[in-house]
Amino acid sequence: MTPPRPSLDPELRELLAGMPLVRGLDAEVLAELRRLPSAPVESLLEHRRVERREVTVSAEDGARIPLSVFGPARTGRTASAPCVYWIHGGGMIVGDRFAQLDIPLEWLDRFGAVVVSVDYRLAPEATGTTLVDDCYQGLLWVAGHAAELGVDPARIVVAGASAGGGLAAGVTLLARDLGTPAVAAQMLICPMLDHRNASVSSRQYSGGHGVWTAEMNAFGWRAVLGDLTDDQVPAYVSPALAEDLSALPTAYIDTGSAEVFRDEDTDYARRIWAAGGQAELHVWAGGFHGFDTLYPQARISVSARRTRTDWVGRVLSADAARHPAAQGTSDAS
Repeated sequence: MTPPRPSLDPELRELLAGMPLVRGLDAEVLAELRRLPSAPVESLLEHRRVERREVTVSAEDGARIPLSVFGPARTGRTASAPCVYWIHGGGMIVGDRFAQLDIPLEWLDRFGAVVVSVDYRLAPEATGTTLVDDCYQGLLWVAGHAAELGVDPARIVVAGASAGGGLAAGVTLLARDLGTPAVAAQMLICPMLDHRNASVSSRQYSGGHGVWTAEMNAFGWRAVLGDLTDDQVPAYVSPALAEDLSALPTAYIDTGSAEVFRDEDTDYARRIWAAGGQAELHVWAGGFHGFDTLYPQARISVSARRTRTDWVGRVLSADAARHPAAQGTSDAS
């Protein structure tokens, strides 16, 4: 029997009532979802003074990984801008580098950040560590080309939503363990962290209850794990498995009280604190999975986005104060 669930925020409940929801995932539904058009990035850029650049980097197996780079127009860019390395959501099975891009572009507007978004390979075509390794290779490229991008390598924030939040956590663990590159902070928005899918919130949001249900979550994890058994799953893929969460950059973690990832996300923050690290955790009462992406105009969504942006501003300001020599003046080139 499904346990009782926290109620939805009243405004979100009303908005969600008119939205057709995907009730299940299988190979046929996945194929249909992939046929949907990509997010219209041009509409996000038309009112902004943004320079856009498309590059590709090599994965460890030689595959080509596309990156999109968005920066303030040169006349408004400092020599050492902050950078947001964005990893999109989509259950690790759908989406591209333009998905949810409106979120980091807010930080380009507010802080002059250079936004780099990565198009990692998707499951089930790519499995195991391939997805997180693709994201890591993109991050290495950003750090290695910081001067060319006008980016301060000491102010790189790794950020992502849903599956992208889980991959952002995995990339941050990998960067810590390999000793490079430096990550200033990690922004984990309703992150997909635990392949075991066995928490109370997972049980609450099963049986067709939720925008992203436990059954959908299981489908996504089966796609990325392939033939791996539970004892073979790397922590970089399922970060909740990481035994050591010490020495990580400061984290922002948020989730809704009415979603499948609530408990694994709050537990990840708790374990960062237990390891002596710093994490800011927000559980938005009545928020379902991805509420602020689907309905950014809702009052709770406005609050969630504003709170994240304020945190990014505090983190970047603190990093700038710690690294004053890295800050430059306007780039006239």
